[in-house]
Amino acid sequence: MKGFALILIAFSFNAFAQGPYAPVTDSLGTTAMHKDSSAFVDWASASIIERGWQNITDTTLGRTTIGDNQSATDKSGINGVVSLGDSGIAILTFSSPIINGNGSDFTVFENAFNNTFLELAHVEVSSDGINFFRFESISLSQINTQILNVVDATDIHNLAGKYRNQYGTPFDLEELVGITGLDVNNITHVKIIDVVGNINEPYATYDSQGNVINDPFPTPFPTGGFDLDAIGVIHSFVGIKESAIAFKLYPNPANAIVQILFENQSEKQIDIIDLNGVIVERFTTYSNSFQLNVSDYSNGFYFIRTTAEGRSSTQKLLVN
Repeated sequence: MKGFALILIAFSFNAFAQGPYAPVTDSLGTTAMHKDSSAFVDWASASIIERGWQNITDTTLGRTTIGDNQSATDKSGINGVVSLGDSGIAILTFSSPIINGNGSDFTVFENAFNNTFLELAHVEVSSDGINFFRFESISLSQINTQILNVVDATDIHNLAGKYRNQYGTPFDLEELVGITGLDVNNITHVKIIDVVGNINEPYATYDSQGNVINDPFPTPFPTGGFDLDAIGVIHSFVGIKESAIAFKLYPNPANAIVQILFENQSEKQIDIIDLNGVIVERFTTYSNSFQLNVSDYSNGFYFIRTTAEGRSSTQKLLVN
């Protein structure tokens, strides 16, 4: 909630940051990702919003009203934000499924106006739109007094809203590998669930270790709760482009020999990459044609990446 004036902190946040997790934006060791990072290949294309209360302890104030179903779509900063309210929910979908690549796979943006007024949210994913699975989160903030405006980012792990506006909190699907009912290479839905922040029962929200999560409360305004700005995708089939180094790939799908044809005979590196981002094989060729034998490959999708003169292109190959 950004609709009221706060007392500004007159000393450096880093002076008292003592937790074990990544620090604030622009600090050494931060995991924050700027909205203009070249790592992003896609953004959420649609959303469904379930509004929460402006103040869950006084429901006569009604629910939040700022933003709509389109506010959290497209690139961060394009369509404004949608305020979820206490325990509000947003479910977002994408033009192409998110996949489990090397490192973080998607990033959630909130519009906190500084490094300390942090409104938090749980993050869940689904590969069928029905069954959702939550990232394990940790909050080590003190629970002796209710936080009004200062959250130490180094006490927060795997909760969206850890970073200020224009900088997103990244999430890595590798953490969810092996969960029955979830295909980490076909994430079709991401759910954002506002953390109420109240430290008292029956309104308290808990992290994965059973700790009460303490964040700014109450925020009794139409802009209350987690203000979702955008979700940026890092690993997705949308990011597979064919423009820089022209080549043809056939047959596709394939189960034996794949022909790779280039326009010229300069030196080229060919990487075969699986969906986990692991390079399965690497070749170098000067020819304008190359034969790739995939008969021993496991069935599934692979990326064929070719690099020459500092430029690269990637195409999908299905082995069946």
